[in-house]
Amino acid sequence: MSAVTPDFTPQVLETACEWAAAQVSDPAKWTETLSAAEVEELTAAVAHAQAASDNFLAIGKVDFPLPTLGPRLNAIEKELIDGRGFVRIRGLPRDRWTNDQMSLAYWGIGAHLGKPWPQNAKGHVLGDVTDHGKAPNDPTSRGNEVGLVGLDFHCDGSDLVGLMCLQTGVSGGLSAVCNSVALHNRLVRERPDLAAELYKPQPFDYRGEQAPGKPGWYLMPVFTRHGDRLFIRLIRPYILASQRHADAPRLTDKAREALTWMQDMAEGGAYSVMMDFQPGDMQFINNYHVLHGRTSYEDDRAAGKIRHLKRLWLETEVLAERPPQFVNRMGSHWARTLTVSRMDAGK
Repeated sequence: MSAVTPDFTPQVLETACEWAAAQVSDPAKWTETLSAAEVEELTAAVAHAQAASDNFLAIGKVDFPLPTLGPRLNAIEKELIDGRGFVRIRGLPRDRWTNDQMSLAYWGIGAHLGKPWPQNAKGHVLGDVTDHGKAPNDPTSRGNEVGLVGLDFHCDGSDLVGLMCLQTGVSGGLSAVCNSVALHNRLVRERPDLAAELYKPQPFDYRGEQAPGKPGWYLMPVFTRHGDRLFIRLIRPYILASQRHADAPRLTDKAREALTWMQDMAEGGAYSVMMDFQPGDMQFINNYHVLHGRTSYEDDRAAGKIRHLKRLWLETEVLAERPPQFVNRMGSHWARTLTVSRMDAGK
């Protein structure tokens, strides 16, 4: 946890990773389009992986050879950690690949960007973002399970989060990304007292996925400095929801004010950009530097138009060190039984 003393003064960090909306308004700056040769290389890699095993969990980077695309993905990984912090990769041939081929290609690309990280108590290392039929006010619902409604800006529990679009809905569902480094640094400059409050551990709701016999909440700072790097874990709805637990620490007025400042600034548009997903698009985000959310959307289940994304949480190799609370805890209860979700959103 952050070592915050009474005289702690937060510092501006990683200014090279700051950006404003005007600097990323052109999608060409953050869209990497696969060439025909790279798609063929992926096709060969999918066939190679299928021949090696029918179990995604047994397929790693070495089982998914990408001699040409691999170095490009390495450069993208470095940009995610030390640069802009997000990318859209476009060009997977959704029109001629099955769901399993799409998912395997995505898994293989993810293996070149990092190691898989369990996403929930089910042990999903490849998850589904679609309408699971859970209500937004369900205290056990998670963002990937709630359909149709928009999602506030937040970050997930890993170094990188990846999304791949299998299918779009009828309308809406734009992905939103926001530069949290810029928000942190502006808060430090304008309201260092509020920034310092978010360096203190805050309670987060476990959404019912805590280990048996453990509290339904955990403590973690929103902001953490490790060396000269900034690490952020901001899920405002989960922090607020922690207050439903009588034994959870109470949020201070200053913490509530700081969380509202972050939310308002993120929603204000000065540090965010929207992107659409086409079937076959992949998005990868540095959770520590970029928040993500989405607009509301409409499905048509009868017509089979159901928004369905696949999700990866990844541990990057670019970060040689990270604070203890950001280590991939493969020994946790979430990792006891790792599995790949193959949800059919049409059912």
